Amino acid sequence: MDEYRLHLSSKDKKLGGVCGGVAEYFDFDPTIVRVFFLFFSFVGGGGLLLYLIIWLVAPKEDTL
Repeated sequence: MDEYRLHLSSKDKKLGGVCGGVAEYFDFDPTIVRVFFLFFSFVGGGGLLLYLIIWLVAPKEDTL
């Protein structure tokens, strides 16, 4: 059985690959994930903080 891990996407990458990796992990469209991060960034700043944390903690896809 394949093990699914959150990682930074190297295929669907705009800035750091966070949204692409989250979209792959949850099997969503990356555009929807980007919209959610933008929305939560403008409403309280939580989206930006979460994005930065994932960017620092998650491994790159090619290092798995």
